[in-house]
Amino acid sequence: MVFSSLVFLFVFLALHLFVYAIVPERAKNPVLLVSSLIFYAWGGPRYVVLLMGETAASWLFALMIQYAPTQARRRAALVGECVVLLGLLAFFKYATWVLGMVQGVFGVPADIPQIVLPIGISFYTFQLISYVCDVYRGKVEAQPAYWKLLLYSSLFHQCIAGPIVRYQTVANEIEHRRVTRTDRYAGVRRFCVGLAKKTLLANACAAAADALVPVGSDALAGQSVAGYWLGMLFYMLQIYLDFSAYSDMAIGLGRMIGFHYLENFDHPYLASSVQDFWRRWHISLSSFFRDYVYIPLGGSRCSIPAYVRNMAVVWFLTGLWHGASWNYILWGLYFLVFLLLERFVIRDHMPKVLGHLCALLVVYFGWVLFRFEDFGELATVVKGMIGFGGGGLTNLSAQTVLLQNVFLVLVSIVACTDVGVRLRKWLYGRTRGNNVVLAVFGVIEAATPPVLLVLSVIALAGASYNPFIYFQF
Repeated sequence: MVFSSLVFLFVFLALHLFVYAIVPERAKNPVLLVSSLIFYAWGGPRYVVLLMGETAASWLFALMIQYAPTQARRRAALVGECVVLLGLLAFFKYATWVLGMVQGVFGVPADIPQIVLPIGISFYTFQLISYVCDVYRGKVEAQPAYWKLLLYSSLFHQCIAGPIVRYQTVANEIEHRRVTRTDRYAGVRRFCVGLAKKTLLANACAAAADALVPVGSDALAGQSVAGYWLGMLFYMLQIYLDFSAYSDMAIGLGRMIGFHYLENFDHPYLASSVQDFWRRWHISLSSFFRDYVYIPLGGSRCSIPAYVRNMAVVWFLTGLWHGASWNYILWGLYFLVFLLLERFVIRDHMPKVLGHLCALLVVYFGWVLFRFEDFGELATVVKGMIGFGGGGLTNLSAQTVLLQNVFLVLVSIVACTDVGVRLRKWLYGRTRGNNVVLAVFGVIEAATPPVLLVLSVIALAGASYNPFIYFQF
């Protein structure tokens, strides 16, 4: 079950919010826990046991750290946490991939087991590791109640697609949280914005990208230069709108009931450099690797070779985290190269506008690496984009997709910027002492969530319905 589904909206979420609202205060956390476990079990009941087991291990290791009489035992408990959780993550996420490579080199094993990846394991594994590390560092107290730690690790708002929520961010709100009408409205509005971003924009961009640069299809080789570039533009828009939409919905769901999750995206396509892009993109993941890998290795306060090593480890792991395939590792190391160039070669010598354009170009080609796991397909696309694909400069399919989706492209580009945020702040600022503007602002604010919800439901009900197709040339 995903947030952008009719079952989630009108069955699961509606029932959850109704029950949550009518139960007494002391029962709200148990209701939230039961709802979260049902949500997680929807995609694979047997993996709830894994989630509960990893949480139990983290709960025990954290308590061992809290009450260990010596530093050696504290360190042993931390190592045990990392071995258990990272070992399980490696088994479920990478074992099939590693065995496939071994088989390709040595011919064994004869049969490779197909291990199903548990939903959300990358996110809750990192969350639990960060919790135990923070207990070790003395940043938080170990949670004495197992079920409350399970609530943290299984919160259905963010257990599927993030953001990676630190325990210290929500520890107080698990125990004591208060919800205001502002929280409820802000949560509903944020959720509806994310839902619309996913259903109206991301899904439509994905369909256009699949039409022009399909993965695993012979049609990929016959595409034109314009088709490759346009298809990857749609993918570049889709991947941000998709990821940020889920973060928006998670933040909104949490806000509705008093949880204040940190922002996970900050308009990354407005970045003035590659480094700035990674300050804005998937902030919870970047900060996790910074705090629990990069800084413990020595960060930047070390020699240049050690700094390069630290960066290489972080970006290798960043790529590997995204999937069990060499293209993700290549994608991580690709960004490593440009980050090192910015630090040691470019520095602050590039004008801001040029830096922004260069960063966009670097990110654009990075998504080419990210999209294609098959290196043969990747080579086909790269050659095609520079004119060696044999498909010509343009073709009918590229022209048709562009004409049918020109309004979608424009709206999606605007949605990737902070124009909407700035306009809202500007209009709000004009409400002071002006009753007409205040009334207009109030109407817009009141109408935004229901209008976006209705449009999203229409898109979900129509499956492939694309409202922007009616605005074509």
